[in-house]
Amino acid sequence: MKGRQEDVVILAIETSCDETAAAVVRNGREVLSNIISSQIALHTLYGGVVPEIASRKHIEKINQVIEGALAEAEMALEDMDAIAVTYGPGLVGALLVGVAEAKAIAYAAKKPLIGVHHIEGHINANYIENKDLEPPFLCLVVSGGHTHLVKVADYGVYEILGRTRDDAAGEAFDKVARAIGLGYPGGPKIERAAKEGNPDAIPFPKGKIAGHPYDFSFSGVKSAVLNYINGCHMKNLPIVEADIAASFQKAVTDVLIEHAMAAAEESEVKKMAIAGGVAANTALRTGMRAACQEKGIEFYYPSPIFCTDNAAMIGAAAYYEYLSGKQAGWDLNAVPNLKLGCSLEMPAASPLFIQTTNGGCH
Repeated sequence: MKGRQEDVVILAIETSCDETAAAVVRNGREVLSNIISSQIALHTLYGGVVPEIASRKHIEKINQVIEGALAEAEMALEDMDAIAVTYGPGLVGALLVGVAEAKAIAYAAKKPLIGVHHIEGHINANYIENKDLEPPFLCLVVSGGHTHLVKVADYGVYEILGRTRDDAAGEAFDKVARAIGLGYPGGPKIERAAKEGNPDAIPFPKGKIAGHPYDFSFSGVKSAVLNYINGCHMKNLPIVEADIAASFQKAVTDVLIEHAMAAAEESEVKKMAIAGGVAANTALRTGMRAACQEKGIEFYYPSPIFCTDNAAMIGAAAYYEYLSGKQAGWDLNAVPNLKLGCSLEMPAASPLFIQTTNGGCH
């Protein structure tokens, strides 16, 4: 890793799904600005994210959020040391908007270009407010599209201990919320309804994968909820939405916590972090905190604004890529199914004449 300069300031861009975001981040942990333009209200009309609409909205908003991020930080492009952007995973059209914008800005301003993995960004969000957090630690990444249990061996070095075999936890939240009539986005609405319900009212199953103790499966509990609702309709029994929400939430969070604690015990790592949109869930935070306290494990988590998609986390991840001397070339492209652990091979060179290879990462 390169010797650290006095200050490294990075303009970061995030457009992997339905948030258009830009941020200015100094030294990986100090957020000078973090501007987010959300499309939730628009996609709520359709019950979920419509990729084509998301892409068009990114095009409309991206210049505004970048200008806003620079203005809030009271800085100009000339003050940036690098331009960072999410290049995967995510919706391909949405990713392309951010990648094209970042490449254009980096080329025009003659700045290094850094491609960032979206999940790596979520993990690095923990560094923003937890100044004392250093690898190694375990991180449970829980979002609408991903559920990973990751060992962070060092900055930019990850070992995936477990992952979902089917639905991600956030995806299951969305589908169950739709089934019981709560609508989109499912995570916050399930949590809100669960506060009024009994988490022990309905014994929904907790999915486990034989021979793979750290992997997850949430399609079973989702199906169990749908079957329960159908059964109530057939038997003309009352459906208590709050009890369903609370019982479902408990089934999901219990599995997440149990697997994370088992991994921590076996790996003997005494630091645990959570990340991703579902990491904002109060029940998960409370349960994880209690489990960590019981086992003497330090617990770290980002504020809710850094759990959902944002550009500050991309800037945090890009900082450590920058210190490692990694840069992307002008052939950087969106990789919608990019796997965690795939990194760009970026030889040191002038930012205007860089070659890179993306092979093997998708």
